[in-house]
Amino acid sequence: MDNGITINLNNYRAINNGKVSRVFIGRDIGKYVRVSSQIDRMESLYDVIKIIIPKDVYSITPSFLEEFLVNIIRKLGMKRFFEKVKFISESGYQYESSLFETAERILSGKSQFIL
Repeated sequence: MDNGITINLNNYRAINNGKVSRVFIGRDIGKYVRVSSQIDRMESLYDVIKIIIPKDVYSITPSFLEEFLVNIIRKLGMKRFFEKVKFISESGYQYESSLFETAERILSGKSQFIL
């Protein structure tokens, strides 16, 4: 395994009429980012995954996070997931409660996934 890799969510933002989205919401976008970033494959290749939240993002919903992170949370479990995956918010966006809620919902089986 290599040391680490960075996934910058800025690379996966929607653009509509020239405006760049400042939110990451919904299962469909979560699945798009999961597949496009190849995070499931990256998890097995790297010791650390850093996920950058761009400075002007103001919302990341649990439904997005669930679909984006479902496979690695299921594989790693809560403790190992939080040891391996590090979120970096460029603006101090408070993502922690949504992320913790996401992990709990996935591990408790209370979620529906697009997979």
